[in-house]
Amino acid sequence: MNAERGKKGYVYLIGAGPGDPGLITVKGRDCLAKAQVVMYDYLANEELLRLAPKGAELIYAGKVGGQHNREQSQINELLVQKALSGKVVARLKGGDSFIFGRGGEECEALVEAGVPFEIVPGITAAVGATSYAGIPLTHRGITTSVAFVTGHEKKGKASSEIDWEGLSLGSGTVVFYMGVTNLPHIAESMMAHGRSPETPVALIRWGTRPEQEVLVGTLADIAAKARQAEFKAPAITVVGEVVNLRETLRWFDNRPLFGRSVLVTRGADQAGDFTSKLEQLGARAYCCPTIEITPPENYAALDEAIEALDSFHWIIFTSYNAVKYFFGRLEEKGLDSRALGRCRVCAVGPKTAAALSPYGIRPDLVPADYKAEGVVAAFSEMEMAGKWVLFPKGDRAREVIPEELGRLGAQVMAPVAYANHTPEEIPQEALLALEEGRLDCATFTSSSTVQNLAAILGENRFLHLMEKVKVASIGPVTSKSCRELGLEVHMEPAEYTLDALSAEMIKYFAAE
Repeated sequence: MNAERGKKGYVYLIGAGPGDPGLITVKGRDCLAKAQVVMYDYLANEELLRLAPKGAELIYAGKVGGQHNREQSQINELLVQKALSGKVVARLKGGDSFIFGRGGEECEALVEAGVPFEIVPGITAAVGATSYAGIPLTHRGITTSVAFVTGHEKKGKASSEIDWEGLSLGSGTVVFYMGVTNLPHIAESMMAHGRSPETPVALIRWGTRPEQEVLVGTLADIAAKARQAEFKAPAITVVGEVVNLRETLRWFDNRPLFGRSVLVTRGADQAGDFTSKLEQLGARAYCCPTIEITPPENYAALDEAIEALDSFHWIIFTSYNAVKYFFGRLEEKGLDSRALGRCRVCAVGPKTAAALSPYGIRPDLVPADYKAEGVVAAFSEMEMAGKWVLFPKGDRAREVIPEELGRLGAQVMAPVAYANHTPEEIPQEALLALEEGRLDCATFTSSSTVQNLAAILGENRFLHLMEKVKVASIGPVTSKSCRELGLEVHMEPAEYTLDALSAEMIKYFAAE
């Protein structure tokens, strides 16, 4: 709803989930899309801010340097102030707002001010983090009860609000929120009130995120283990026999690329599938588009070729973009795939072949070698003298295909169907990952991707930032460009596809 200025606004109190942005509810996502103001916490994944409308006011209300950026009373006042100015406010809180999220206090302030609000529940850390760690909170035959407890109480407090005896006796699972600092006190208190020192304990840090860490021990030794491992917040502590099921049920942090950070340099419109695949394999993918694909500056040459389509014997597509922009122009001129007539079609690689499918076209030729030389080799086995070939290309395409097919006697038209541009800068998140040395691997899927990254950063800075980053190149042409810029290539698949590149990365890091 869009409140008129001067009238009371509206507040959505949204549980953002434990960290994985995919765990926000559908309703939470929809409410964020209505917001004019978003107030978000330290534990709310900042990727969720992309769901807010462009131009929405973003207000950080979490921690800075381990200290609260604003006191709770100040947050309450700001919520009321923004709503009373007529704004739709999304209050985005990590986990669930009503489970150790102080959401109740914020709602009380809204009620007192007469501000209408709505509560959108979220997946709390105890549920999300334990699920991603492979630890069921309850299990028939082990325990039928679970308790969520604050871990903030300090040893030496005059009186405790925690029922240590009730928590310690029996076999129930106990989850302590934010209790890493007080871990020795928690373990000692449970043992002192009757819980066996051998009771399994798991610490889960940054649960559901690619950087998730899990440390397992017992009540007797978990504090020492955490100290030795320098295990830090934010984390939850899980106490109970269900922790023993982790080794059988773990699924998230044993994936082949788990914990690896990967730079994806494809164009923004094509990075999604590759990024999703890497994330499914457990990697943290940083999108860093180094190419912007646009229509050509001038359509004259492509239009001339389209007008003469019925005279061509072959049309060669070497990329998804060539297919997209060629058929896009065809449609703009009121034509469709029937305009190809009897023209035979060559597609370089399975992805390019798949891009043709929506147009009802199955390629007549898919060369075994997915590069320009492979196309030439395939056509060299045919009689090409006097044949007319159309090769819609990018403005930076190599001249191998038109030159070599010309030597075979073919007449080749190679109009520019799309243009490649170099962005002025790379996304801040990707740049920070490079500067802070958090990247394990950078992937390059064309010569342009590596050349453009070097151009954006400057070659000296590029080489410095890439010094300890492993390089995954999709094929020999791209690898050659990497080496010319001074990079060592660590991974190159035999087949020049993204699936093969992913498999090569798995193989490399498994061996490492």
